[in-house]
Amino acid sequence: METILTITNLTKKFGRLTAVNNLSFSIEKGNVYGILGPNGSGKSTTLGIVLNVVNKTSGGFSWFDGRATTHEALKKVGAIIERPNFYPYMSAVQNLKLVCKIKGVHEDKIREKLELVGLWERKDSAFSTYSLGMKQRLAIASALLNDPEILILDEPTNGLDPQGIHQIRELIKHIAAKGTTILLASHLLDEVEKVCSHVVILR
Repeated sequence: METILTITNLTKKFGRLTAVNNLSFSIEKGNVYGILGPNGSGKSTTLGIVLNVVNKTSGGFSWFDGRATTHEALKKVGAIIERPNFYPYMSAVQNLKLVCKIKGVHEDKIREKLELVGLWERKDSAFSTYSLGMKQRLAIASALLNDPEILILDEPTNGLDPQGIHQIRELIKHIAAKGTTILLASHLLDEVEKVCSHVVILR
């Protein structure tokens, strides 16, 4: 089995506060991993470190069995670690065209990804008219534009109503069934049980 991500004795301190303490785990291709833990247990910090937006204090991580630098590896990663952020008055298609330019991806991917997340019918609607669940689905479409080998989601159903939660969970299962490895952080045991094949528990 190909190892996509290996984390070894990872530690992050913010002054006196230890946010991540000596964490080790690895992620194999083709599974759905959940990082489960209460708010403040270091889930987002861990994801931030492997995505190169937070500096580690000690320990380490390597992508794709260490065959690629972090910069190179991140081209094969799709991630949503903050609230979906798009231009409110632009349509879904216009926003995704912009993402394609930034990622250097061909625009012919847009239709495929919008159909995948169930938003093709609303492709010309302004982002500001979308419900929270639709905004989250557009963010997932955006993260999938470069056909990543792994999709990283931080609390993907946070703030959604029951219908939105159900849609996102079904979408995650569907994306996983197509062979994309998924790593999601959640404080909801129920969520991890429903969608994940493996779980890492942070205290």
